[in-house]
Amino acid sequence: MNFGFVIDNRKCIGCHACTVACKSEHDVPVGVNRTWVKYIEKGLYPNTRRTFAVNRCNHCADAPCVKICPVGALYMRDDGIVDFDNRRCVGCKACTQACPYNAIYIDPETRTTAKCNYCAHRIDIGLKPACVNICPEQAIIAGDIDDPAAEISMLIARKQVQVRKPEKGTLPKLFYIDGDEASTVPTAALPTDGYMWSEQAMGVGHHAEVKGSRGQGVRNFPSLESLNPRILSLPIDARRTYDAPQKGVMWGWEVSGYIWTKAIATGIVLITFLASLLGIEGVTTNLQVTSVIISMLFLIFTGGLLISDLDRPDRFLYVLLRPNWKSWLVRGAYIITIYGGLLTLYLLMKFLKYDRFDNLLSLLLVIFAALSAVYTAFLFAQAKGRDFWQNPILLLYMFIHSMIGGAAVWLIAGIFISLPEPFLAFMKSALTGSIAIHLLLELAEFVIPHSTKDSHIVSEIISKGSLKYLFWCGAILFGNIMPLILLTVSVLAIQPLFLLLAGTLILAGIYISNHIIVRAPQLIPLS
Repeated sequence: MNFGFVIDNRKCIGCHACTVACKSEHDVPVGVNRTWVKYIEKGLYPNTRRTFAVNRCNHCADAPCVKICPVGALYMRDDGIVDFDNRRCVGCKACTQACPYNAIYIDPETRTTAKCNYCAHRIDIGLKPACVNICPEQAIIAGDIDDPAAEISMLIARKQVQVRKPEKGTLPKLFYIDGDEASTVPTAALPTDGYMWSEQAMGVGHHAEVKGSRGQGVRNFPSLESLNPRILSLPIDARRTYDAPQKGVMWGWEVSGYIWTKAIATGIVLITFLASLLGIEGVTTNLQVTSVIISMLFLIFTGGLLISDLDRPDRFLYVLLRPNWKSWLVRGAYIITIYGGLLTLYLLMKFLKYDRFDNLLSLLLVIFAALSAVYTAFLFAQAKGRDFWQNPILLLYMFIHSMIGGAAVWLIAGIFISLPEPFLAFMKSALTGSIAIHLLLELAEFVIPHSTKDSHIVSEIISKGSLKYLFWCGAILFGNIMPLILLTVSVLAIQPLFLLLAGTLILAGIYISNHIIVRAPQLIPLS
């Protein structure tokens, strides 16, 4: 069996009966929805018309939410239904980023993942989903797509049907008859400041008690409206007149902060031990031990931020104890755990003055520091809902951030402790080169054409929209160009204050860059 849905837009009258039935059947809290109806009005008065789009989980045959979930809370049944188990969910919100259809939400009461599950409890006893039963126009058709005698199978075979975002390769099983592009493409008609009957948005997850902190999604998209309409390619006669509250930014400052602390935790060891392996003079055992201690401190901060971002932090051990090995959240957690173990082993061996395996351990530290630095790029790549994160440059971007962070910390430390001149010179050179590469990567991001419209819009938000001042002034000018100038001046005249200022600006610039990378793609509506 292979269950799916057909929405017949020729019949849908936008009555919201499906939404109400779904809420009643599953006791869905106010402010979130498993099924909802979007209204689009087209044309100019008096020649106007209204179209409706019923939105919900697409029960994809290749569901990205199932792959990215670290604990298997989202899973696919044998009958093709994508279901969830909120007893396992840790509230990492990765599934909300992976779903291209905005179908998953965090329940504000349980702080766990929830979505349309095809009324699996009804299917198991031979009943139809609640929305199918309640629809007065029989505009929602459910059934086994693989059964040629089923109504849904015959409709798909005989009628011209559309699916949302087929380019994602998720193989969605929610089909629309007479679907309108203005309804099915999220950026064809943008969210507005409010809708009738829809002033119910609230925070979600561990921010549920703070109204407007994350869930006040409508207010999280003004940057799109500030852009030139030609960039968005918006139809001038299409307006979104009703929609459910947008979820807004689900990954906030904790994620940006954890990427920042992880870059420092990995970079300090990476660049120190690389210098040793390359034979740079002045790399003493004391410097290596110092780098390991600094790395462990920032690794603790990284773990704290990761746990604090979970909506169910009491379940954080599930990631290690109930792993879904397809998820890069799990792979990353084990990579960081192994990296932390190697750091501990290194300190223990130095304490015991046992150096027989020094070279092997140094090589392993370099390898796992590099893996820990870049694994988040693979995690972002699994978040198929955000096109901007699919860029392969992100891998190199995070590695360079790690190198910059490690060298910058040594630059600051050199003000307070005596560092060998060859070692300090190597750090300056590595830092200068890394910043130059970073600037080239930033330039490439805006020069090389993007493969999707959503990625292009994110690029415009960063360079010309609401984040432009933070990007050009914070990340580029103060985070890259000014440190380069200060490093050049410090070479010509040894002025420790310049080195301290340069290192501080660099670290601040890395955080700002990470904040922009994490936030900007989430400003694009997914439904």
